[in-house]
Amino acid sequence: MNARIRKTTHKYGIEIPTSVENAMVIDRSNNNTLWKDALAKEMTEVGVAFEVLEEGIKAPTGWSKVTGHLVWDVKMDFTRKARWVLDGHRTPNPIGSTYAGVVSRDSIRIAFTYAALNGVDVFAADIRNAYLQAPSSQKDYIFCGSEFGIENVGKVALIRRALYGGKSAGKDFRNHLRSCMRHLDFTSCLADPDVWMRPAKRSDGSDYYEYILLYTDDALVVSENAEQILRNELGRYFTLKEESIGPPKVYLGGHVRKIKLDNGVECWAFSSSQYVQAAVKNVEEYLSKRDDINWKLPTRAETPIQTSYRPELDVSPELQPIDAAYYMSLIGVLRWIVELGRVDICLECSMLSSHLALPREGHLYQLFQCFAYLKKYHNTEMVYDPSDPVIDESEFEFKDWTSSEFGHLQGKEELPTNMPEPRGQGFVINAKVDADHASDTVTRRSRTGFIVYLNCAPVYWLSKKQTSCESSSFGSEFCAMKQCCEYLRGLRYKLRMMGIPCEGPAYIHGDNQSVLASCGIPDSVLKKKSQSIAYHFVREGAARDEWRTSYVNTHQNESDLLTKVLPAGEKRKGFVRRLLHHIYRT
Repeated sequence: MNARIRKTTHKYGIEIPTSVENAMVIDRSNNNTLWKDALAKEMTEVGVAFEVLEEGIKAPTGWSKVTGHLVWDVKMDFTRKARWVLDGHRTPNPIGSTYAGVVSRDSIRIAFTYAALNGVDVFAADIRNAYLQAPSSQKDYIFCGSEFGIENVGKVALIRRALYGGKSAGKDFRNHLRSCMRHLDFTSCLADPDVWMRPAKRSDGSDYYEYILLYTDDALVVSENAEQILRNELGRYFTLKEESIGPPKVYLGGHVRKIKLDNGVECWAFSSSQYVQAAVKNVEEYLSKRDDINWKLPTRAETPIQTSYRPELDVSPELQPIDAAYYMSLIGVLRWIVELGRVDICLECSMLSSHLALPREGHLYQLFQCFAYLKKYHNTEMVYDPSDPVIDESEFEFKDWTSSEFGHLQGKEELPTNMPEPRGQGFVINAKVDADHASDTVTRRSRTGFIVYLNCAPVYWLSKKQTSCESSSFGSEFCAMKQCCEYLRGLRYKLRMMGIPCEGPAYIHGDNQSVLASCGIPDSVLKKKSQSIAYHFVREGAARDEWRTSYVNTHQNESDLLTKVLPAGEKRKGFVRRLLHHIYRT
């Protein structure tokens, strides 16, 4: 595994330089100057981190000599990036955490849905040269190389700012950022430390919370005065990229826009089309350089992988180290595409990800099938619709638990004692859950799949192989129900700690009648003791009225998409249409 990583020469299908000279060679072969431009931009911007001393002047006592080098990378939107970094692996380990924070993706989806529901603005901005704006906590110096200019070669340069590659750089930036946020009276959310919130009043006098979501150097502001917060408050402490300030257009690789639905509701939509098309183009360019008839995208691909294919049964030849590294990079691209909303490839990506340790040629060819599918069906949007869902309360009748083992807990959900005061409008939580029993033909482990909605907006989806081998479909379905309920409990906690009202239970739809009876009927008795933990966990939550369960026909349960490789047809298309807009338009 490590050998493959060291031999990696490409990222997202784009060749990575190994030196300045190699970067120029790649530019010439591609007939562009992308790497040259990236290098010039970096050396101009990184200069603020150094205090170059006059020739012959030594570093102060107590300062340590370090070294650095250039790193070449490809960003999520496929732009080239050169970065002068410290050789942190040669420096002592600092005490404590050394990482900068990133906001979770479900927090981002919650924020977009909350903004639409409460009618507040969303603005985004990038912090320019983020780490370089934070003071360094270390006392290090370097001797300047040729990349610093002929006039500075051999001079001592003191490092005054946090630099990428330094072991404490992420921590220095995070601490500086957190200090600035506290000066602005924002408080870090205890459920997601990179969600910052502040109580505020709207122009109509109603109370709500303003939020700033931080994904390292990307700031997303949810507020009635979002632009003012960015320019006049956050802009006091950091230099923001002027061209990035405004309603988000591209965020974390996805295209964002505000739309108006047929019912008149305005909301945000997230599209991965631009990212997908760029990814497919890079794959095609890479494959065009291979003199192998099998290394090409299939001409027809109606599903992400062939319906009859089982990756665990693949006995084709193992990939060579370079090809295995390429396989890993493609899996990384697909995983991010799933995060950008392509729920329709979540299952297939999960299945192929299980073979990262020993990928085979057959696995790689199925990845090509997945990219061919994405090429054909790239035009999609996930809409964070805040409209109230249609919930038939009669199907979710709350039972009397007084005679059960949880009678003393009836209706008594445990609330965080330190949660902030709820403000603004809240959500109705609903979920759909499914399991595919013994789907892995080698280990006979089952697969869990579920989708969680806030009102009508999908905010979380999961397709994952279960860690235990269940002897019956009842057991696998109950484990899936438990995993879904565990996430829902965490989601309810997150909403409350973000100050978003969370009243009423979560509504869970499942398609296994036996599991639903065991979950929601107080007098039900478990006859299979091997599922006792899941049994008691789910029933306790139902008694507390954290969630209620109801039956949904398997043909109406879109979480089937996350557990079974469905053939091309109306069932699969119907599920995908409910989650993604525009996908099958001609």
